[in-house]
Amino acid sequence: MAATTASPLPPGPRLPRWMQTMGFIFAPVPWIERNRRKYGDVITFRSLFDPGFVMVFHPDLVKQVFRGSPDQLRAGEANAVLEPVLGQRSVLLLDGAEHMRQRKLLLPPFHGERMRAYEQTMREATDRSIETWPLGEPFPLLPRMQDITLDVIMRAVFGVEDESLKHDIRRMIQPVQNRWGVLALALTGGRFGATANDAFVERRKKVDDSIFALIARRREDPGLAEREDVLSMLLLTEDEAGAGMTDQELRDELVTLLVAGHETTATALAWTFELLNRNPDVRRNAEEGDTAYLDALVKEVLRIRPVIAGVGRVVRGEPFQLGDHVIPPGTEINPSISGIHRRQDRYPQAQELRPERFIGEDAPDTYTWLPFGGGTRRCLGASFAMMEMRVVTQRVLERTDLRPASKRPEPSARKGITFAPKRGARVVMAQRR
Repeated sequence: MAATTASPLPPGPRLPRWMQTMGFIFAPVPWIERNRRKYGDVITFRSLFDPGFVMVFHPDLVKQVFRGSPDQLRAGEANAVLEPVLGQRSVLLLDGAEHMRQRKLLLPPFHGERMRAYEQTMREATDRSIETWPLGEPFPLLPRMQDITLDVIMRAVFGVEDESLKHDIRRMIQPVQNRWGVLALALTGGRFGATANDAFVERRKKVDDSIFALIARRREDPGLAEREDVLSMLLLTEDEAGAGMTDQELRDELVTLLVAGHETTATALAWTFELLNRNPDVRRNAEEGDTAYLDALVKEVLRIRPVIAGVGRVVRGEPFQLGDHVIPPGTEINPSISGIHRRQDRYPQAQELRPERFIGEDAPDTYTWLPFGGGTRRCLGASFAMMEMRVVTQRVLERTDLRPASKRPEPSARKGITFAPKRGARVVMAQRR
C-alpha cells in the first residue's frame, strides 16, 4: 500500500505508560499475548522507557524489518541500554558503516573449521562441572550451566584460565542478570544512584584493567599467530584499510561476547533439560546421540523457550513503511521472537516440544525462527552457541541420569535480559557415569 494512503501508528492498549510497564515486567507473556489477540499482528505499546514502540508478530512484517536498510533501521540505537556494561564500541551498539566494519573483523573466529576446535573445550568444561554436582539431592541446573558457559568463554574467547577474573566478571555483569538491574539501566542510562553506580563503576574498572593487561601481554606474545583463542585471532585481523582493532574496541567486543555468549547459552541449556525431563520420548531420542536430532532439539528448545523475547530497530531518516502503516522516525520496531514462535499457523501444536519440526526440507525459515535475530544484525555467535548447546547436552545425557525435582513444570521468569526457568531448572541427579 502506498505511503500516502497508509494509516497512522498501529492500534494498541490505551492504559497509562506505568501500567503497561508493569505488564512487561511482571507478566510479559500473558500481557503481550492478550494484546496480540485483541489488536492483531502489529501493535503500538507505551512504557516508562519508551513513549511509543511498535511490536510485530507476523513473519511477513519481520521480513520487511530484517530486509530494511540498516541506515534507516538502527539496531545499535535500540541496544543503547547495554552501553554501561558493553561499552560504546560494542558491535551490538554500533550502526551503519562502523557496525559493518566491526562485524567483518569479528567474523573469522566464528567460521566453521575454527569453531570445531572448541568442541573439546566444551566437553571438558562439562565434565569438570558434572563432577561437582550433588548425587541424590535437588539442585538448580542454571548456575551449573552458567559455570560451564563462562568456563568455555574464558578458554575459547580469552584463552586463559583465571578464576579471579571469572569472579570479577560475574560481579560486573550482575546488572544484566536480574530484572531490577536491567530496569535501573533502562530508567537511568546506567546511573543507578550514587552508591550503586559507584560500586558498578569500580567492578567494571577492575575487569577492564585485567582485560587491558591481558591484551597487552597477548600483543607481545611471540606465538600469537599459532593461538586459537578468539582474542588472539582478533589481534591479527585488519580492515580494508589495514587497520586492526584498538584496545578499547577489543575490550568492548570481548565483553560483548562474554555477556551474549555466557548468560544466554546457559539459560538455553537449563531450558533444554527442564523440557527434556517433561518429555520422555524426546529425551529417549536425544540419548541416542544422533547429531542431526540433537541439532534439531537445540533449535526446538530455542523456539519454544526463546531466551530473548524480541529484537529492536529504531527508525531514523525517512518514515518506514511497515505493512499498512508508516512508522515515523524515532519510533522503535520490535519483532517479537516469542510471539512469532508461538504462531499456530506456522507451528502446529506450538506448545509441544517436537524437534522433528527442524528435520527435513520444510523446516522453519529465517523469518519464522529467529532466536538470534536476523538480517545484517543476526547474532555472530549463533553457530557457536548452538554447537555448545549440542555438545553440552550430549555430554550431560551420556554422563548423568537427571530427574525433575518437582512434578510441576517450571514457568518462565524474567532474569535480567533473559527469560529463564523460574526456579533455575531444579533437578536430581540419580546417577553419574
